[in-house]
Amino acid sequence: MRAAGQDKISRAARRLLSFQRHLGCPESNGLEPEDSPLTTHVLDTASGLPICGLCLHLSRLEDLSQQWTELSKSYTDPSGRCLGLLSPGQMKPGTYKLSFDTEGYWEERGQESFYPYVEVVFTITKETQKFHLPLLLNPWSYTIYRGSWS
Repeated sequence: MRAAGQDKISRAARRLLSFQRHLGCPESNGLEPEDSPLTTHVLDTASGLPICGLCLHLSRLEDLSQQWTELSKSYTDPSGRCLGLLSPGQMKPGTYKLSFDTEGYWEERGQESFYPYVEVVFTITKETQKFHLPLLLNPWSYTIYRGSWS
């Protein structure tokens, strides 16, 4: 027999998936925050809502060529999160760049904005580290910081 709380969670999960499909947001890749060494969360501070479907690109700077190599392309889910930027085995020391396609987001809303994209470059020194990089965004400014999943 299922507990009442489990039924509520199951119904809520089905409703969220239905809503996600309706909005055209990509489905979650199934990774939990503790599974991925690199995650992000994007919030629209003008509306106070998470940003669903924002395109992200993760790249690593190659030591020898000093060229960026794209590692993944992903999208934020309905909660504004992107949990699977790197799988646990992909993390290695180096310089990384996370790019957010903010122009596409604002254009879809008919909103003028100052930043066509946001890029953050950061260094990973140990492959056992975990990074959570939240982006707080509005049409005229942004803030990104190293957060944590606790």
